[in-house]
Amino acid sequence: MAVPASRKLNGSQHRGKPTRVAQNRMKRERRPLNIRGFLKKGARVAGGLVVATLAGVIGYEAYSLIARTSFFKLERIEVSALKRLSREDVIDQAGIKVGDDLLRLRLGRMGEQLAKNPWIEKVRIRRYLPHTIAIEVAEQEPVAVASMGYLYYLNAKGEIFKPLMEGDRLDFPIFTGINEEELAKDPAGTKEAIKAMLEIVALLRKGAAFKLEDVSEIHYDKGYGFTLFTVQRGVPVRLGRTDFVAKLERLARIYGTVQAQMQTLEYIDLDYNDKIVVKTS
Repeated sequence: MAVPASRKLNGSQHRGKPTRVAQNRMKRERRPLNIRGFLKKGARVAGGLVVATLAGVIGYEAYSLIARTSFFKLERIEVSALKRLSREDVIDQAGIKVGDDLLRLRLGRMGEQLAKNPWIEKVRIRRYLPHTIAIEVAEQEPVAVASMGYLYYLNAKGEIFKPLMEGDRLDFPIFTGINEEELAKDPAGTKEAIKAMLEIVALLRKGAAFKLEDVSEIHYDKGYGFTLFTVQRGVPVRLGRTDFVAKLERLARIYGTVQAQMQTLEYIDLDYNDKIVVKTS
């Protein structure tokens, strides 16, 4: 149905002038900017930042003032549980000295520095205000020397912890037959072999007749097992792979007799269940 011309005219007359509803909507959308509130919020944020900055500066200055006073200067360094290392060695490696600012000492870094010393297994450092640092050291205990191209100390856990240097003691059982290549290729098997060697050492320490002092070397062969070499003439004593307790007990019962014939012995074979084979030349 066509729209009357009069209605078209009336619509065109009102098109350029907003209605009252549109005017009210425009008034609501054109709210004035609350500059005063914005400035108040900005002032509060700025004030908070100023207060925080001042607090940090005051705290730092207070700390610096306390640190500069002689009340917290390091005066006493306690070092305990030393056997091989000297007190001076430990203090030098820790990098501290009397007169240092006790509050500024970084105990973690000191521990890291001390842990670089191969003789130190564990270290514990404590700070006792106002004047004291206490350093407690647990040193490595060598129980054997492993010959692996170079000579290395082994601890009771079978861990290699230090190459031997000039002046290091050699009066420990010598382990041979284990090398760095085998350790890299078969670490689990090599560690088991070292563990067995340490078991043999422990048994020899308890021996009454055939003792650790009678042995110069403990050799490992991956196929055969373990062989001891005597201090006197380097006579091989074959142990095999198992039953070390029983085998060494059998040897101890006859060792006095065998020892008298050591000059003529080629080897002693203990790798039997119920007998000993002694080969003479």
